[in-house]
Amino acid sequence: MAKWIIVVDDDTTNLKMAGHILSKNNMRVTALKSGASFLEYVNTNGVPDLVLLDIKMPGMDGFETLVKFRELEKEKDLMKTPVIFLTADEDVATEKRGFEVGVSDFIRKPFDPDVLLRRLDNILSNSQEMHSLKNEATIDKLTGLLNKSATATEFSKMCLEKIGCLLMIDLDSFKLVNDIYGHQMGDKVLISCSEIIRSSVPEGSKCGRIGGDEFTAFALGITSDSDVADITKRINSEITKSAKELMGEDVNIPLGASVGGIYVPRYGNDYNALLKLADKALYNVKKNGKHGYELYDEDTTETEPEQTVCDIRTLSEILGERAIHDVALQLDKDSFAPVYRYVIRYNMRHNIEACKALFTLAPEDGNYSPAFYDSMDEFGNHIRKSLFKSDIFMRCGKNQYFVFFTEIKKDHVDMVLTNLINTWKEKNIPNITISFETEIMNVLADGTK
Repeated sequence: MAKWIIVVDDDTTNLKMAGHILSKNNMRVTALKSGASFLEYVNTNGVPDLVLLDIKMPGMDGFETLVKFRELEKEKDLMKTPVIFLTADEDVATEKRGFEVGVSDFIRKPFDPDVLLRRLDNILSNSQEMHSLKNEATIDKLTGLLNKSATATEFSKMCLEKIGCLLMIDLDSFKLVNDIYGHQMGDKVLISCSEIIRSSVPEGSKCGRIGGDEFTAFALGITSDSDVADITKRINSEITKSAKELMGEDVNIPLGASVGGIYVPRYGNDYNALLKLADKALYNVKKNGKHGYELYDEDTTETEPEQTVCDIRTLSEILGERAIHDVALQLDKDSFAPVYRYVIRYNMRHNIEACKALFTLAPEDGNYSPAFYDSMDEFGNHIRKSLFKSDIFMRCGKNQYFVFFTEIKKDHVDMVLTNLINTWKEKNIPNITISFETEIMNVLADGTK
């Protein structure tokens, strides 16, 4: 496939020259005349294999364009595209600044065709090798979904930053496919099911394979039971259709999928803890007929019996924190209580001041609608991003959050709470009222307050 190059230069002569050289060497070329038009174009049409970007352009120069382009790539969770600056300037300071903002190389104008092509070839070859290495490290070879390790990494980010539903998806009766039709057919079924799962969740979602016939998906923006029901129905319908296409109309294996889900961040933002709770919901589906779904509810979800045998490596993986993000920690009620009690004991020993705050949200019109509960989820995200990573909080009711500032001076409490409320109001989310109550905890070593 021909490599796609975008050339950005306000000089039409340079655009024509670069386009002629690259097209003649079997490259697809898009020519744009400004940084603004480039950013608009890639936001709509996707990113190319490489960008040739002029430094000196009116309005938005190459440096500003590159910075905004990197922000766009980060927002869309894309690998960095190689960018080569086009310049007639031989100033060392310009080159230094370019490499600091992430440019791959410089090419002097006017172009030397051989130099241009050789530099492009070197950079494109290195970029392709990097993409291949990343794919090997992150992609499940059979299905093309994220592998278990990459799933943990990517889903951890999404659980921290996005609103949606974490789904645990297990194929029903898959073992019979391998037993009756063989492992080659089993692989075809897994490939088909992975495509079905990927196409059944909203755009921007992510999917991973975490075991033989176990999958997980972060369904972006999904916050209602009916949406999860629709996803489950579609997956099962398409699996049945695919099974008949692969194994014949007379196939009698009850192939399908059971789905356990949990809303994020309603029950926290720690991926490993959330996955465990989604698995509990999945356990109930498997126990009660399969081919369906259940959403985790701390009041109704039954717990699968815990495994009694473990090893130190497994325990280390469960307990290990791969990355401690610079946000407050949201926990479910069961996890919150022991952490809270431990911090209280620690603060007593070291005479550390703390503060408790209970936030209650209510709709101004009294209508507790799905839109209101979406706002509740967003308020949880706001708390998490606004406070320190040493602070912990939980959703203690459908419209309440309990926050524990684990170390805060009494004089700072009003300032922190005022900032939290004011920055929330800046989001202009309508029809929501917020009230709160606080309790200062000046715990002394003897246990008095």
